[in-house]
Amino acid sequence: MNLNLPRWKRVRSRYGVVRRDDVRFAAGRIVAFQYILAGVFLFLLSGFWELQVLNPEFYSERAERNRIRSLPIPAPRGRILDREGRVIVDNHFSYSLLLPRENLEEERLREVAEGLDLDYDDLQHRLRRYSSRPRYQPVLLKERLSPSELAFVEAHRGDPGFPELELIPFQRRLYPRDGLAAHVIGYVGEVSEQELNTAEFARYNPGDLVGKSGIERQYNRLLAGRDGQRQVVVNHRGIEQQVIGLKEAAPGQTIRLTIDLDLQAVAELAMEGQRGAVVALDPRNGDVLAMVSRPAFDPSQFLGGIRPAHWRELNTSPDNPLLNRAIQGEYAPGSTFKPIVALAGLESGAIDGSETEYCAGGANYFGRYFRCHLRGGHGVVNLGKGIAQSCDVYFYSLGNRLGIDRIAEYAELCGLGRKTGIDLPNEREGLVPSTRWKIRTVREKWYAGETISVAIGQGALTVTPLQLAYAIGGLVMGGIWHTPHLLAEPAAGQRPEPRRASLNPENVAKVVGGMCAVVEDGTGARARLPGVEVCGKTGTAQLASNEVLKGTELGKQLKDNAWFVGFAPREAPEIVVVALVEGGGHGSTAAAPVAREVIRVHFEKKKPRPPAPALSAHLGSGSGEKEVP
Repeated sequence: MNLNLPRWKRVRSRYGVVRRDDVRFAAGRIVAFQYILAGVFLFLLSGFWELQVLNPEFYSERAERNRIRSLPIPAPRGRILDREGRVIVDNHFSYSLLLPRENLEEERLREVAEGLDLDYDDLQHRLRRYSSRPRYQPVLLKERLSPSELAFVEAHRGDPGFPELELIPFQRRLYPRDGLAAHVIGYVGEVSEQELNTAEFARYNPGDLVGKSGIERQYNRLLAGRDGQRQVVVNHRGIEQQVIGLKEAAPGQTIRLTIDLDLQAVAELAMEGQRGAVVALDPRNGDVLAMVSRPAFDPSQFLGGIRPAHWRELNTSPDNPLLNRAIQGEYAPGSTFKPIVALAGLESGAIDGSETEYCAGGANYFGRYFRCHLRGGHGVVNLGKGIAQSCDVYFYSLGNRLGIDRIAEYAELCGLGRKTGIDLPNEREGLVPSTRWKIRTVREKWYAGETISVAIGQGALTVTPLQLAYAIGGLVMGGIWHTPHLLAEPAAGQRPEPRRASLNPENVAKVVGGMCAVVEDGTGARARLPGVEVCGKTGTAQLASNEVLKGTELGKQLKDNAWFVGFAPREAPEIVVVALVEGGGHGSTAAAPVAREVIRVHFEKKKPRPPAPALSAHLGSGSGEKEVP
């Protein structure tokens, strides 16, 4: 014992004398250790309490998800057929790629993007879209994989730290080549955030594919079907071990359209390299036999997600390839509006068809000289000759007699100025001006001089090619307008009753007679067909005053639009065709041959012998007439 220490610092033990501060230090450590043990025990006890008492279902489900994974089975979209059952849009087998997010290490995403040819920023944006969703919902990375991309996925399967990637068998859309019927069919794409907030797409989740335009959008519910689900057991590395549950997908419904692929193909070929539209209708029931808008786009480019640069290019292109000109392009109809003005004059009693006007090449109205397209004049003109030769002076006079409101009344009666009701999204209304319209929109009164321009299809008047086909089709049917439609077999009660008007059959016959004279010996001779009585009306619509633009660079760019509306046969018409060629100049030279080819194929298909080639060697060949509207 150290006897030199003070008594209060000495502690006797069996091993000798120990300092009191050493004892206190050891005791403190023991107490601290005991507190730590108690804390750990309480922590474990609270965790056990939460797991077993407070939230047993929640944690049991999370544990089960680590072992069992649910993978979607995408439903194949329904096929789209033409009126004869021929396939327009089909599906073919491919693989989609899903990215599970439970154990995702985002620092490896750049490697994933490079291996799958994905834009890294787009991939990050896609993941941010899913941030509010449960983490067990996977992200759709790519809709279709190339062989090299499939090899990349397989090569990295099971790599430590590399994101788990799931291959899902998928029926990918197979669209026609070269954009055939692209605007009618539309395309599919990933549902957007804005669409998810609408009632139309409320049942969908991010990453789901939906119809974006055309028939794909209009009948998305029929075509989409219902996705299935496959439950599998995975190991700690996410590799599938066993399938424990399977719910088969329900394929979408196959739908048949009124489109005739033969007529569609010939119309597409006739418009090759041009801007404009073609619409072919059966006026007896409203079947759309063909609908073309050029330039077109390739719907296949949207599969798997379109690149932002390509999307910007489509939206900023001056050709506007995404615009369906047949139902969204609003144009001045030019002289194709004259049959409707003639009907208004006859039905209102302003004329009886026997009155004549003298055309000397133009006429003065309200202090302004309005020219006729034929500078030398047509001489004495009655209604039949006025339609056949498209005499502007005759219709200047008739429009002046009628007034704008009477013209608007009959234009609206024929279906202009409102949507036709076709089963396609985003149809435009066009515009039929009137005194009430001008006061409401620009707060100005209507001037009588403006009526002179509207009477020949110019001024504020605009129509879509479909509207014009619908209007003329109902007129030549004696006042029966069937709603245009593309679905061949709608559900019971979904097809509206046709609109009817009590038109005098004699007045209709006079207008039809003038339109038949257009093709027989008038401005539309290039629409003649041997053995088929084709009737119609040419039109040339100015984009701006030709006198102002003459000789200017802008005048070279803003060429007149060319129109032709034709139907056949004269008695009981069974097809109406409207052709519009933007910047085509005169309807007699640019648009009439296009409509002729569509009508020709329609009637040749009815013959027992095989149909002739889709297009004649020289689309513009004809009578060699002078350039007239």
